[in-house]
Amino acid sequence: MIRKLVLTLAVAALVPAAAWANPFQTFGPHIGFSTDPSQVVFGGQLQMGDVAPQLDFVPGVDLGIGDDMTIVSLNGDFHYRIAVSGMSWQPYAGGGIAVHFVSWDAPGPIGDSSDTVAEGTIVFGADVPTQRGSRFFVEGKIGLGDGPDFKVLAGWHFKLR
Repeated sequence: MIRKLVLTLAVAALVPAAAWANPFQTFGPHIGFSTDPSQVVFGGQLQMGDVAPQLDFVPGVDLGIGDDMTIVSLNGDFHYRIAVSGMSWQPYAGGGIAVHFVSWDAPGPIGDSSDTVAEGTIVFGADVPTQRGSRFFVEGKIGLGDGPDFKVLAGWHFKLR
């Protein structure tokens, strides 16, 4: 019951922030891995810039495969861009929420099973512009609940306009 209340409050907090933000500026794919469970992770994200000064809203979806389970994750992250002069890489840090839809193979006559869990995440990473105007990024996510303990992702952001 408390998890559902926390999830509802977190989504309610995200909706007004998204309404105040600019339209989505970039989109792109990412790939990586997670630990506990050990999985290969594929996915994609949108980036809505300037929810507040230097703060981006980055919703995404991930598909994790491996360790006898499949996890589909819906993420709502906020990235605070850290201004560093003289560098082409731009670091960021932030946090968010994730809802994980987990399916696993159970041995014996019981068969497969599934569950839905929510958790908070701590996000850190950096991105760099490419020659064609898109941005390459590398990111780490620390799970603060019942989902994957740690994810490492690399991907691209392509401009929508």
